[in-house]
Amino acid sequence: MEKTEGKQSFKNGPRIVRVELTPVYVPFREVVREIMGSGAGGLGMAIPAEEEWLGGDFIICRLTAEDGNTGLGEALVWLPETGTSTSQVIGIIAQALSRYVLGESPFDVERIRHRMNCNVSRNEVAKGLLDMACYDLAGRISGRRACDLMGGCATEEIPLAALIPLADVQSMVFLAKSFQLGGIGTIRCKLGGGIREDEEIIRRIREEVGEGMRIRVDYNQAYTPEQAVRAIRAIEPYAIDFAETPVRATDYLGMARVQSQVSTPLMAHEGCFSLQDIVTLSELGAIGVVGINSERPGGVTDALRAISYAELRGMSVCLHNQTLGIASAMQMHIAAARFHSLGHAVELFGHVMFEDDLIVEAIDYEGGFASLPAGPGWGVELDQEALDHYATAPPVVLEAR
Repeated sequence: MEKTEGKQSFKNGPRIVRVELTPVYVPFREVVREIMGSGAGGLGMAIPAEEEWLGGDFIICRLTAEDGNTGLGEALVWLPETGTSTSQVIGIIAQALSRYVLGESPFDVERIRHRMNCNVSRNEVAKGLLDMACYDLAGRISGRRACDLMGGCATEEIPLAALIPLADVQSMVFLAKSFQLGGIGTIRCKLGGGIREDEEIIRRIREEVGEGMRIRVDYNQAYTPEQAVRAIRAIEPYAIDFAETPVRATDYLGMARVQSQVSTPLMAHEGCFSLQDIVTLSELGAIGVVGINSERPGGVTDALRAISYAELRGMSVCLHNQTLGIASAMQMHIAAARFHSLGHAVELFGHVMFEDDLIVEAIDYEGGFASLPAGPGWGVELDQEALDHYATAPPVVLEAR
C-alpha cells in the first residue's frame, strides 16, 4: 500500500497523474437550427425556456496515467435542464473532485466514486465526467474495450431511435417517414402543444409509418398532472412505448398521479439526476421506464447500477442523449454490455444535430444501427484540431503533487 494525502490507496495499475478539462461550444447544423427555429418556442419542444438554443456546451475531460495512456470523458450541459454550466462543472472538479481522482488507479472506479460521494454532495454531472474517463483510460491501459470492463459485449450493432422536434404536423409526419425509410425502427416525438394537436400528430404519424415502427413521446413538462392524464390517454390507442416528463420536472407526486391513471409507462428526464432520484420515482410508482444518459445519473458506474436496479424492479431502460462522439461511444458500450436489460432502442442523435463530433473517425450510423467502435476503451480518438477550434477557454490542467 502507498499513502496518498493521509488515505490508504491500493496499487492497481498506473496512477492518474493529470486531469485536463476543456469547455467547448459546438453549433447545431444549419438545417437543425432551421427546423428547431420553426418549431415551438424556437426550440423544437414545449420546454418554456427563453434562451436561444443554437448549439451545445460541453466539457471534454482527458485523464492521463503515469504510463502515458489517456482516457476521455464528455459532459453536455444546458441550463434549462442540467442547471449547471461548463465553468461550474470545471470549478467543482478543480476545487474538490480532482483530489479523489489524482493518484488513484482508473481501475478503482468504485473507490473513486465512494470518495467523491463522501466528500462532495450531488454534482453528478461532474462526478460522471471523471468516472466516464476512468473507464476509457482503464480500457486503454489493459488493451480492452470498455464494454469488456462492464461484463462483456452482448452485441456489436446498437439499434437506434430518432428524434422528431415539435413542429407542424406535416413536417413531423415527413420526418417520421424519412427516418423509417432510412432503417430507423423507433422515433421519439416531441409533443406538448395541446392535447388535440398531440393526438393529431401521433395519429397521422401512426397512419403513415404503420404498426411496425415504435413510438415514444416527450412532453418536456408541458402539462399539469390532470392535463397529462388526458393527453396520454388520447394517444394510447396508437401504441406508445412510453411518455417522457409530462409534468413539471420536480413534481414527483404529480408524475405518480399520472402514472396511476394511464397505461403508458412514464419516464423522468429533466428532474432525474441521481440514483436516489430513480429509486424515489420508482418507489412512488411514478415511472415505468428508467432514462439514462451520460450525465444522468452520471458516468458509467452509476448507470450500470441503475440498469441493474431497473431490471430487478421489472422496468425497461432507455439510453438517450444528443452528444458528441465520446459520450455517444460511451453509451454504445453500456448498451452493448447490458443489451438484454434495456428493452428500447438507443437514441444517439448528436451526429445529426451538431456540426462536429470532435472525434477523428466518425462512428458508423447506418441502416438504423450504430456499429460499436473497435479498439480499447471507447474506441474513439479525440480530434485535437477540432477541440482547439471549438474550445471556449484554455484547458484547465490539474496534476498530482
